[in-house]
Amino acid sequence: MAEAPSGLRILLHQHQKERTPVHISSHADRDRVIEIFKKAILKSDSPENFALQTVQEAIKPQRQTVLVQDENQSLENALRTLLQELVSSAVQSGEDIMQYGQSIDDQESTYGQIPRLLDIVLFLCEKGHVEGGMIFQLLEDLTEMSTMRDCKEVFGYIESKQDILGKQELFGRGKLVMLRTCNQLLRRLSKANDVVFCGRILMFLAHFFPLSERSAVNIKGVFNTSNETNYEKDAPNGISIDFNFYKTFWSLQEHFRNPASTTVAPTKWHKFQSNLTVVLDTFEAQPLSDDDGKANNLEEEESAAFNIKYLTSSNLMGLELKDPSFRRHILVQCLILFDYLKAPGKNEKDGPSESMKEEIKTCEERVKNLLETIPPNGKEFLHSIEHILEREKNWVWWKRDGCPPFEKQSTERKTSHDSVKKRPRLRLGNRELHQLWTWADKNPNALTDPQRVRTPSITEYWKPLADDMDVSAGIEEEYHHKNNRVYCWKGLRYSSRQDLEGFSRFTDHGIEGLVPSELLPPEVRSKYHSKPVSERSKRAKKEEESKESVSHAEDNQITNSTTDMDTGGNTELEDSTAPMDAEALVSITQSGAPTPEENQKLSPSEAGNSEAEVEVEADTGTKTTDGEVDAEEEPDA
Repeated sequence: MAEAPSGLRILLHQHQKERTPVHISSHADRDRVIEIFKKAILKSDSPENFALQTVQEAIKPQRQTVLVQDENQSLENALRTLLQELVSSAVQSGEDIMQYGQSIDDQESTYGQIPRLLDIVLFLCEKGHVEGGMIFQLLEDLTEMSTMRDCKEVFGYIESKQDILGKQELFGRGKLVMLRTCNQLLRRLSKANDVVFCGRILMFLAHFFPLSERSAVNIKGVFNTSNETNYEKDAPNGISIDFNFYKTFWSLQEHFRNPASTTVAPTKWHKFQSNLTVVLDTFEAQPLSDDDGKANNLEEEESAAFNIKYLTSSNLMGLELKDPSFRRHILVQCLILFDYLKAPGKNEKDGPSESMKEEIKTCEERVKNLLETIPPNGKEFLHSIEHILEREKNWVWWKRDGCPPFEKQSTERKTSHDSVKKRPRLRLGNRELHQLWTWADKNPNALTDPQRVRTPSITEYWKPLADDMDVSAGIEEEYHHKNNRVYCWKGLRYSSRQDLEGFSRFTDHGIEGLVPSELLPPEVRSKYHSKPVSERSKRAKKEEESKESVSHAEDNQITNSTTDMDTGGNTELEDSTAPMDAEALVSITQSGAPTPEENQKLSPSEAGNSEAEVEVEADTGTKTTDGEVDAEEEPDA
């Protein structure tokens, strides 16, 4: 026979001998298994000490380590029969089923036979010795065979084992059975008299199932339309109130029962609004005093745990209008309906119209004002209702978004000792530097490889910018490399180290002036590499002009001094001397030495003086890089 899945296996001791297969197919075999478990539930030891041996003795599986599906089903049938016999015996003896066969162990704690049987099966399911859904099937059978008073004790046992039943290996096998069991209990309970028990069941389901479990959520938002409110259609004889108001008042329940029908047609909304206006006007015309709140013992009613469905007799209408609790129930129903109408769907088109929103807002303000004035503690009650409705909006939108999961995968917290022990050791402080360091150790030539560690040449670096400057390339301005500030900054550094001539063009032409001429097309090269008048040439021209003015001043001074000397000592020489040609003087000043033709025009004394001046100027002058002589100031005589 094929092996069962891992969840159906039973772990047996390896040293045990092979047993002959025993099928529980007859009543005798089933009775034998029942007797074995009857003896087991009378033991006072913990189930973990004898539960596994009890299964081995009762089943005798075909293989040592496997409990096949048929054997597992036979064991479940036998245990369900045993549970039925114990419940029957408890009913005949008149005892509570959870207390039947109660005994006292060494620690003086009492336990019954049925809880003992459930503990044994729960241990076997938890450890994977038997199928995980067996315990849930026994609990469902037990609740179906018990009265409502006994079901409270059975459910108390379920609540006490909630942590074990909620484990993943058991939850997946029995969650649907548990949901069916709880729903059956809710159907059997009275919503008016068993409110506390119903609340316990709902709280258990909320804790047992995860928040995002869709089986517990009304995804489609279906209303309980079966909750009809019947009231009198015809006025009885001797009625003391306005019967039209009576029908108007109770007709509101049709809209509260199915709010979606109110938004189907505008006529239904207008009818609801007119009926609600009549009711609100009546409440405002007949306000309640503090004495009315004390007379009705509202605080005692709120502390009592029961749900109310008010009677609709027309004879009680006058008394109900004086009841603060009655008014609060009606007004809270109105607030719930308004919240639904303001956000009925995901799409904006499904929402109410602008005029309808204004009408809802007006009615909502009137309802809140009435709730605030109802004694006692009207303001506190209104604040609590508003807080509940605000929280309810979050759940409504969560359901309309498809119930996304709330749970996150739990991460186990590691102690500081474990984290230090498992933390990798880093040589350079962080993981990136450590990886770089270890990579260099494994590749010693990586950091010295000339193809890796090198500075690009000027031509190589400026090639992308040269391509951008080529008009034929058609590269748009916004994608040019000159817009990259990091690229320009690095290029300036390279040019300042390797190309001073190109670096000097940055002042006149910007970053594009640094591109070498051989990279540019002819039409672009002429724009950035024409020879402009440099600052140095301008400075040299200014120096020449200043030098000419100084030379003219010196020549005039020499001429004047020579004239004075000739006038005072040698008139004959003055007469024989011819005047100097201005052009010859200028040429002497510019060239520094007179030509032979100029010497012929000069007198011997003037020619000698000119030659002496040229020699002095040549000795005292300094030669510049441009090949020009700069005159220095002559020392004072």
